[in-house]
Amino acid sequence: MRRMALKKVTFRRVPLKRVQIRKEELRKGIFIIPSLFTCGNMSFGILSIFSSISGHFIPAAWFLIGALACDIIDGRIARMTKTTSEFGLQLDSLSDLVSFGVAPAVMMYMLVLNTMGKIGVAIAVLFVLCSALRLARFNVLAHSGEVNKHFMGLPTPASAGVIISFVLSYQLLGPEEYALNVKTIPVLMTLMPTFFKVMPIVIVVLSFLMVSNIPYLSFKRLKLSKVRTIELFALVIVLIILIVVYPQNIIFIIFSVYAASGLLLYVPQIILKKKRQAKPEKVENSDM
Repeated sequence: MRRMALKKVTFRRVPLKRVQIRKEELRKGIFIIPSLFTCGNMSFGILSIFSSISGHFIPAAWFLIGALACDIIDGRIARMTKTTSEFGLQLDSLSDLVSFGVAPAVMMYMLVLNTMGKIGVAIAVLFVLCSALRLARFNVLAHSGEVNKHFMGLPTPASAGVIISFVLSYQLLGPEEYALNVKTIPVLMTLMPTFFKVMPIVIVVLSFLMVSNIPYLSFKRLKLSKVRTIELFALVIVLIILIVVYPQNIIFIIFSVYAASGLLLYVPQIILKKKRQAKPEKVENSDM
């Protein structure tokens, strides 16, 4: 009877070990999935650099659109499956530096800045350096464990998005055959040559916005299933329809408005704070 009991105990322990091994293997596999998208992000960035050097700016811009998609997906998957890790954070930052720092700088240098000599080189280098500083600060804040509803400074993907969408819209003015098959917003297209002339200034402004302390809205924890975001969900549907009809132009407007939103919301707050600080001084003076 004792032998039979021992056999039953050993028989019960074997399946438990197998279950534990399978769980560990499954968890390792889940960690791989977001990392694959992160590597896809970097791969698209490298392909964009090669295309820009060859003078193929439209493929270069679309490669970076693919990098943006991978950057969104890997973060969503990591949060949904609860597989965020220090390794994934560092790999994501390196990928973002390549795709949203180096690749847009190379693209702008080859398209706009190469005629400006050393000043053009300095502007391109400034954009890359500010991207690196922005990502390094983001890693430090993420490592501290603080949960913020806003980004501190313009995110590097959004900064690159302004440049990417500008290239896609500006190239529609060319004689390429694809331009005939894409609908455009006439008012915006008439302003594109002006945007091209001031693009060096725009790149400098984007660079400083990335390293600024201006808060920007974060969409990472946004859940459209909640009742309070029904209006926002309706807005997203409208934006999707507009993107389908006017793809390049609407993407350019979205990124430009987001980049400007930080300044538009931050400057009035500074003015109000100064007014509040000035009021007590006036009261003290009146008491004297």
